[in-house]
Amino acid sequence: DGALLSTPAGSTAYNYSAHGPILPIGADILALTAVAAFRPRRWRGALLSKSAVGRFDVIDPERRPVRADADTNGVAQVVSVEIRSAPDVRHRILFDPGHGLEERLIVEQFA
Repeated sequence: DGALLSTPAGSTAYNYSAHGPILPIGADILALTAVAAFRPRRWRGALLSKSAVGRFDVIDPERRPVRADADTNGVAQVVSVEIRSAPDVRHRILFDPGHGLEERLIVEQFA
């Protein structure tokens, strides 16, 4: 069981494969997506403000160890984790010439 908080740029990969929404690039929202959640069974996630802060507190870390991962960084045996967007971090998105990013997002969602 897990939870995933993604930005618009990150919503097209792991978030989408976990049945989360693809967010429009430039949208000021984050997607909170459940990953293999047992309870609540039908909860499909939430859209949050880009300024939202996600916090997870582990109830019984001795019995149920938790790992937190962000991009290529991971921390094992966490007791709590706080997540927020870092708007000063920039990434270059590459795509094929002639195939704009918005077009690819539409195809991924509706094709």
